[in-house]
Amino acid sequence: MTDRTVRAEATRRAWLETIERHRHDRDAPGSADYWSPRLDTASRDEIRAIQDDKIAAVAPFLYENSDFYRRRFDRLGLVPTDLRNVDDLQAKWPVVDKLEMAEDAAAQPPYGTYTAMSEKLWAKRGWMMFSSSGTTGTPRVFRYTHIDRELWAWANARALHAMDFRHGDTVFMITGYGPHVWAWGVQYALAKMGLPTLPGGGMDARARANIVIRFRPTIVLCTPSYALHLARTLQALGIDPRATAVRTLFVAGEPGMSIAATRERIQDLWDARLVEFYGCTEASPHVGGFSCPHSQTPGAPVTTHLLEDVQVWETIDPQTQKPQRDGERGLTVCTNLNSESSPQLRFLVGDYATFDRSRCPCGRTHVRAVGSFAGRADDLINLRGIKMFPGQIEHAVRSVAGIGDEFEIVLVTNADGLDVMTVRVEHHAGDEVAAAVVEEIRSRCEVRSAVEVLAPGTLPRTEFKAARVKDRRGK
Repeated sequence: MTDRTVRAEATRRAWLETIERHRHDRDAPGSADYWSPRLDTASRDEIRAIQDDKIAAVAPFLYENSDFYRRRFDRLGLVPTDLRNVDDLQAKWPVVDKLEMAEDAAAQPPYGTYTAMSEKLWAKRGWMMFSSSGTTGTPRVFRYTHIDRELWAWANARALHAMDFRHGDTVFMITGYGPHVWAWGVQYALAKMGLPTLPGGGMDARARANIVIRFRPTIVLCTPSYALHLARTLQALGIDPRATAVRTLFVAGEPGMSIAATRERIQDLWDARLVEFYGCTEASPHVGGFSCPHSQTPGAPVTTHLLEDVQVWETIDPQTQKPQRDGERGLTVCTNLNSESSPQLRFLVGDYATFDRSRCPCGRTHVRAVGSFAGRADDLINLRGIKMFPGQIEHAVRSVAGIGDEFEIVLVTNADGLDVMTVRVEHHAGDEVAAAVVEEIRSRCEVRSAVEVLAPGTLPRTEFKAARVKDRRGK
C-alpha cells in the first residue's frame, strides 16, 4: 500500500466522520415544524462553525482523493491546510466552472478526476451515475455512493418537511427519472419520511390526468411547464383541476417561483400552492434551495431557502468574480460539504440571485434568495448587444391575456446578416395578440421582436426542462 493510498483512506475516514458529527435528527422529524431543529434554527455563528469544521476536513480529503483538486492546489501554490475556513476558501480558491470540469473529463475520459470516486470505491459501494444537463462541451458525469444516497435522502427530507409534506399526503411523481438527480433524491427522501408515492413515468398526459382523477394524489411532482400542460389536459377531459385533491405542485428543472406570471397561472389553475427545489448536478445534487411556509407572502418578493450547514452559498460579481455582499445581485456559487464522492469547492452554479441572511418568519436562519433565482448566466440571450433572459420573455408572454401555456424563442441570422428574434405563442386570435406581445417584450426587454401566433396545441409539450430557445444563428 503506497503512502498516498494510506493518506487517501485516512482523509476519507476523517471527512466522513466530520459529516456524521454534524448530522442530527437523521431518520425522523425533531419537531412539528422542523426536521432538524438544532440545524434549521442554528445561529449564524453555529452555521459558520459547522462550515469551517467541514472545510478543514474536506480540503485534505480532496487533495488526496481527486487528481483534479490535487493539480489545482499545486497550480495555485496551496496546500490543504491553507483552507481552514470559509474566509480562506473565498480569499484563496478561485471559482471552478463547467468548462474546467469539461476539460478534465475530455483529458481523463470517461469520468474525469473532479470527484473522489475510484474504481475500487465504485465496485464497493457505488450507487448511481448522473450526468450534467448541459448541451455543450464534453458531458460531465458524476458517480455517487450509497453514502451519498443516504445524505441526499436526509437533506431532502428536511426540505420536504419545511414544505409541509406530511402523513396523509400522496405524491404523484411525474418524471421519467433517467439522469435527473431531483427525482431520485426526492424518491429516497419520501421513503425516509414514510410517505406513499404514485409512479408516473412512461405515461402520456391523458393517462396521468386519469391518475389524478382516480387516485387523488395531494402533491404532484413535475416541471412548471408540465404542471400547466397537465391542468389543460384535465380541462379537456371535463375536469376542473381546482376540484381535484391536489394541494401542492412541487416543481424543479425550470424557473418557477421567480416568474410571477407563471407562478400565478399555475396556482390559479390548480387552486394549489407552488413549491420548488433548486440545485445542480455538479455541486448541489440534493436540495440546495427550497420553499418554506413563508416563501410567498402578500406584498413581498418570493424567497427560497438554502441549506447552509451542508453547503456554503455565496454570490459573486459576474465580471470580477469577487464575492458580493448580501443584498447585492450576483451569480450563485456553491461549495458542497455533504458528499463522499463529489464535494466541490466553489463551483459556479451561475444563477443570478440576491441573498438575505436574516431570520425568516418561519424561524429558519439559513440564507434566502430574495425573488428566488432569476436566470442562469449560461441562458443569457445576447441579441445585437441587448442582453435578456428567457424568463424576461416569459414574463412578457404571460402578461397577455389568453396566451397559451407554451411559447418558443427562435433566433436566426437573416439574409442581411442581422440577428433577429421571433417569439412563437399560441392563441385563437392573430394580429391584435401579436401586437400586444410585441409591446410587452419591447417594454420589458428593450428589444423589438417578431411574434408569430400559432393555433393552440401547435407547440410541443415537454416532460422535463422545456427547451424554449432555438438558437439557429449562423446556421
